[in-house]
Amino acid sequence: MKNGKKEKRKVDDAALKTEIKSLRERLLAQQQEIREKKLPIIVLVEGWSAAGKGSLINELISEIDPRFYNVISPVITPEAECRYPFLYPYAKAIPENGKIMFYDSGWMEDVVRKLLRREITKDQYKDRVRSVNEFERQLRDGGYLILKLFVDIDRKEQRKRMEALKNNYETEWRVTGDDLWQHKEYDAFRDAYEGFMDKTGKLVPWHILNGGDKRSAARDALKLLVTQVDEALAAGRYVGEPFKEKFPLKEMPKLSEVDLSPCLTDEDYKRELKKLQKRLGELHNRIYRKKIPVILCYEGWDAAGKGGNIRRVARPLDPRGFDVMPIASPEPRELNRQYLWRFWTRLPRSGHVCIFDRTWYGRVMVERLEGFCTEKDWKRAYNEINEFERQLTDWGAVVLKFWIHIDQDTQLARFNDRQNTPEKQWKLTEEDWRNREKWPQYEEAIDEMLQKTSTTNAPWFIIESNDKKYARIKTLRIVVDALEKACEAHI
Repeated sequence: MKNGKKEKRKVDDAALKTEIKSLRERLLAQQQEIREKKLPIIVLVEGWSAAGKGSLINELISEIDPRFYNVISPVITPEAECRYPFLYPYAKAIPENGKIMFYDSGWMEDVVRKLLRREITKDQYKDRVRSVNEFERQLRDGGYLILKLFVDIDRKEQRKRMEALKNNYETEWRVTGDDLWQHKEYDAFRDAYEGFMDKTGKLVPWHILNGGDKRSAARDALKLLVTQVDEALAAGRYVGEPFKEKFPLKEMPKLSEVDLSPCLTDEDYKRELKKLQKRLGELHNRIYRKKIPVILCYEGWDAAGKGGNIRRVARPLDPRGFDVMPIASPEPRELNRQYLWRFWTRLPRSGHVCIFDRTWYGRVMVERLEGFCTEKDWKRAYNEINEFERQLTDWGAVVLKFWIHIDQDTQLARFNDRQNTPEKQWKLTEEDWRNREKWPQYEEAIDEMLQKTSTTNAPWFIIESNDKKYARIKTLRIVVDALEKACEAHI
């Protein structure tokens, strides 16, 4: 009987080895089509300490061309040391079209450990679960294939593996204090993992692998990956339908209803500018000390005066604590990723100020009107942008958005001035003239943008800029007022 069992095990092992080899060959054959069809793939490998996550990833990547995949192990940092939004390290690592990114642990482990350490409250936990679902849905709707794996082992097996690692001089370093704490609190972690998977598995499902048998786990993971890749390649790149959530909105007028007559005398302008810039400089020190991030977003008509407005806001700030991000047409590496990626990677650290000269709102203006994205893409973007900005304000950021507004006659006068002044001619392009011809279409798109994305947490402000002096002072007052309130509210 014993010999019979051994023979059966040998046959089973041989069959498993053959199956794994076949699956690797299928994955190898898929690579070229993944690149040709520009399918971006994310494989998230979560699981218990000592469950074999690293060895599983090694099995998955063994036959893949190393030029077309990456593996990252995001560092789990204490909340007090976090200088960016919680999803920042994962968002900035998303792969380009046609490439695969393997996460060796990620947003699940981060959230669960912080919850059990009591570094985040239950309300913050709920916010992060919601953010994860939003993040995954946005990626899926943007054409990403996401595979989420959890490598499971029981407590007895975990203890056995940890002891083996600790008893080997070459591997004892791999068992950390966090790993031992997880083993001690195994039941609490199991409940937390199951709760997280239950709350984040509806849009993008979780797949639980039996880590007690590493070869079977590798076979099952490979089978899931090649099957889902085959399905995605056959179906074509997924494009999500517009998704609508109710956000608390601030009522906004239509641009045609805005009175553009307000102006300031030179004397009033100089007095107010000096006072407000002095106060803004003081507040910059306070937000740095309190680690409050500030994000100022500028959009507006060509020749409306964004640049001069930004200079007056930036002038009193410590140059070590702010950045101005001019946003132009996306570069190839940016076009090859979900459209919010290039903004995730430009976010400020806590305590710093980031001024965006043009923003993610290009998706619902120029990209919409010039046909650079599909109708589904720009209609979906209103909700995606509201979610993105809510994640920023959940992090603690002050988010202010300015539409710098002028009328058509003022724009034409400024265009002519630029054209007739040699040192200003570089500011005027053929594209500016083309955009002017589409003023009615742009105005319609802007009105819709203001109505759908001026949330109470990240409001829009229409800045009347026929008189540039008035526009600069109004903007400075809004910024100063918002920072004063943020400092008062921050403990």
